Amino acid sequence: MESLLRCPLCAQPLDRQDTRYLCPRGHSFDRAAAGYVHLLPANKLHSKDPGDDKAMAAARNRFLSGGYYDPLRDALTRLALTYAPDRAQILDAGCGEGYYSAALFQALLQAGKHPRMAGVDLSKHALRRAAKRQGSIEFAVASVYDLPVADQQIDLLVNCFSPLALEEFLRVLRPGGLYCYVVPGARHLWELKQVLYDTPYPNEEKETPYPGLSYQEIQAVDGTIHLPDTQAILDLFQMTPYFWKTPRQGALRLAGLPQLDTTISFRIHVFRKQDRP
Repeated sequence: MESLLRCPLCAQPLDRQDTRYLCPRGHSFDRAAAGYVHLLPANKLHSKDPGDDKAMAAARNRFLSGGYYDPLRDALTRLALTYAPDRAQILDAGCGEGYYSAALFQALLQAGKHPRMAGVDLSKHALRRAAKRQGSIEFAVASVYDLPVADQQIDLLVNCFSPLALEEFLRVLRPGGLYCYVVPGARHLWELKQVLYDTPYPNEEKETPYPGLSYQEIQAVDGTIHLPDTQAILDLFQMTPYFWKTPRQGALRLAGLPQLDTTISFRIHVFRKQDRP
């Protein structure tokens, strides 16, 4: 079966087989038992276990499965239904455990469309969950800075809180293709930050034009979530950048909370790739 993915060694198309991916030059990549494939070359592997570790992937899965970020999921699916063509080729760059990928794919199928979709992430632990969540999506261990995807192949590229690899995104998007870039709003998780830090500050929120892309819209998603227990609070904390840079006292304060209500605020920046540079 023809794959959306390409060989990371020679950039040739990949054939998706039951147990492996194979390119015309004979490069072969085994599919893990869970269904994902490892396409990050050894010379670009900067650690033995890149991306979210097993505990972080489990925390993210528990939190997202609790429905706390459903408003963002629903907004992304509405955008996909609005903009994606019938036979859209879709890439989730930094897909994690596939929560948003699976929702987009399923919504398009239910609308009678015929999507093909791939997701890439550095974490094999997250991709193990992603592949089990939606087996019809191709999931690969790969870097967003070196996507195993052919030039001008993608109709819709989604990037939720992952690094902005603009040059690569422009390379893989078709002319006229759509890019949805999810970033935090100014007061995202404000009440959580008030517990963690003595003087929290809002996130910067602005329009940022990028060469080769034109703005279509910015969609705001705002609300409040109730975290009913310490486990849910700590799962959310472990998903955020604050997990790595919070003073010990702040982390201890958070761990002592029995419950927490906090703001969620997302901005979905929707761009279209220009037909000409």
